[in-house]
Amino acid sequence: IYIMYILRGGTPENYKEMFKPGTYFIESKFLTREIRPLQDIQACAEVQRVVLEVKPDVVHLHSSKAGAIGRLALNGNKIPILYSPQGYSFLMYDASRAKRTMYFAMEKLLGLRPSLTVASCAGEYESAKKVSRRACYVNNGIQTAELDRYHLDIEHLPEKMTVCTLGRIVPQKNPVLFNRIAECFPDTKFIWIGGGELADKLTAPNIEITGWLPKDKALEIMMSASVFLLTSIYEGFAISILEAMYLKRLCVVSKIPGNVDAIEDGKTGFICDKLEDYVRVLKRIQRGGIDEQMLTLARDRIIRELNQEVMASSYEKIYQSELDRIINIRGGYFRRITDFLECYCGLISAPRSCATEGMVA
Repeated sequence: IYIMYILRGGTPENYKEMFKPGTYFIESKFLTREIRPLQDIQACAEVQRVVLEVKPDVVHLHSSKAGAIGRLALNGNKIPILYSPQGYSFLMYDASRAKRTMYFAMEKLLGLRPSLTVASCAGEYESAKKVSRRACYVNNGIQTAELDRYHLDIEHLPEKMTVCTLGRIVPQKNPVLFNRIAECFPDTKFIWIGGGELADKLTAPNIEITGWLPKDKALEIMMSASVFLLTSIYEGFAISILEAMYLKRLCVVSKIPGNVDAIEDGKTGFICDKLEDYVRVLKRIQRGGIDEQMLTLARDRIIRELNQEVMASSYEKIYQSELDRIINIRGGYFRRITDFLECYCGLISAPRSCATEGMVA
């Protein structure tokens, strides 16, 4: 496995240790998150060089920018190209309408390139179908065995309602709404596990900001809360929700694609559309406590279908299917050349099936 990447704020110093042995890292000199035409051209050339050197069986692009560079640089009819948006840029409702329209047009144009878009959930798949000729979806999943290693007491819930969230403090996560909800519950402790450029938006005195923490410390704080709150304005399929579900923290989330694919409203958690909804749900929890049946159903869904074993199996089938597609394309080219020579030159006498088998081998 080769990973071509850039670093961004909040990346742990020991990030390479988080991958399995045998993983090779290639730090890009030109990839950027922003649109920068000159650097983007250089990034395309860089990707082409890396692919020529590594000769991968499959290239998998993650995020909108990598998806754009990779699909521009590579021919998906010569090597399988998979693209996972992990949250489309044109769904960034914190951006201007003009910018979202531009992102949509770019995705639509790039969707004409030979590649397969693999959305992270059914909700994102609906968006993918609008901009890609070929699309499918595989639900994100978590590594439950990793969480089990921490020996967390998932059955214990704090007697008093405590609310937490986990992630970067950025516009996507809607810290302004998180702050407004906290202001409505001045006697309740709210915890934001993480950091980011909009930390100054979390002004309510009952909000604690932890900053970036090692995973064991972050999970320890999550377990000190009874409610996991996610106010995002767009997502792919948030891993933090899946972890909270597995750890039996009650999820109260925004009504957006991804979140609604994870949570069944009133059965495995609560889905809210506006401030009043969040206030109503949290007041209900304060009065009546948490229905442990909801927590059990949410955890059972992770064990049954939203885990990395199921996800990896699905991806393996997709990778093989795309490899078979490329072989068929190459075989089709060979057959057309063979037919031409048979018809017009009389030079090929071997049976077509033998020639094709030789090409595949």
